[in-house]
Amino acid sequence: MKAVHFGAGNIGRGFVGLLLHEGGYDLVFSDVAAPLVDAINAVDSYTVHEVGEGGRDTVVTGFRAINSAEHPDEVIDEIASANVVTTAVGPTILKFVAPHIVAGLALRDPSSPPLQIMACENAINATDVLRDLMKDSAGDAWEALTARAVFANTAVDRIVPAQPEGAGVDVTVEPFYEWAIERPPFGDEPPVIPGAHFVDDLAPYIERKLFTVNTGHATTAYFGAQAGIDTIAAALADEAIAARVAAALEETSALLEAKHGLDAADLASYRATILGRFRNAALPDTVWRVGRQPLRKLSRHERFVGPAAEAAERGLSVEALVAAVGALLAFDDAEDPQSVDLQRMLREQDAATFTETTTGLEPQHPLFAKIAAVVEARQAALGV
Repeated sequence: MKAVHFGAGNIGRGFVGLLLHEGGYDLVFSDVAAPLVDAINAVDSYTVHEVGEGGRDTVVTGFRAINSAEHPDEVIDEIASANVVTTAVGPTILKFVAPHIVAGLALRDPSSPPLQIMACENAINATDVLRDLMKDSAGDAWEALTARAVFANTAVDRIVPAQPEGAGVDVTVEPFYEWAIERPPFGDEPPVIPGAHFVDDLAPYIERKLFTVNTGHATTAYFGAQAGIDTIAAALADEAIAARVAAALEETSALLEAKHGLDAADLASYRATILGRFRNAALPDTVWRVGRQPLRKLSRHERFVGPAAEAAERGLSVEALVAAVGALLAFDDAEDPQSVDLQRMLREQDAATFTETTTGLEPQHPLFAKIAAVVEARQAALGV
């Protein structure tokens, strides 16, 4: 069996690639970072180090890497004979991956089992997005190619911080992970991925993860940065910040309970587990890494506005989520281009324009005025 994985970064090697390796797949990484590709091909194994309670080391073997920018034909050939294709490149990069997969499908033996495609991104229904991008890329040829692939959405969760200097291609991660995959698209032949679990309805798993892990992680980062604290664990050691994060997650849990019928006690236990993970002092995770790309995280279907908008529509409390947005607006990191753009836009646009532009909310939406108010507060602090 063979798996082609797009994105040879820390998530790719330390989570998705690791589980594919444990499933017995011959693993082909595809990436555009030449130094990383060369480093992977220079070794015959790497180690995934789990740090924290219950952590262990796992050695990964049986892999190779291809530079898809320099050798796209090699990647396409690998896809043509693969069993599985996965991605961990970021939602905005899927448009560059799609043409390679389409080209691989075109070369695929029509009598082969369908290629099993899963986008493992921090986004809702990312595989559907990838499929739509592939359809656009294929044009008129798409109808003939669809029978050669099956597409399944996934929900993935593992904290992989910035890596220590000199780690090479080894990866440090937390012990906890979750990979939930839609079962129905595969019929009776799901991919072999030990540690993954297959579910009939993925939507509750995706939103529980995004609106708890991603919302909580980012909330911790933005309040931590605002308080001048550098690490996620240290930020949660501050009782005031911990209370704000807990309050935001209580609001997202209330939405999950109302929308999906999830059990309140189970959600409380899940929140406690997630906050315990964030407190793992063995993970050298910084507020600056977690908080980067604030404009993306402020967008309509992301971790703040997404749940807050749905909660507001249902008449549920959103005050803690709105406060977290206020902390996001104060995120000022000269090393992060989106942070620089965020602060520039706050100075150049009035509150209503900024709110509509960045969040995608319409002025009549019940959340709009609340977000606009924290935008105005940030602008006042900037002297705008």
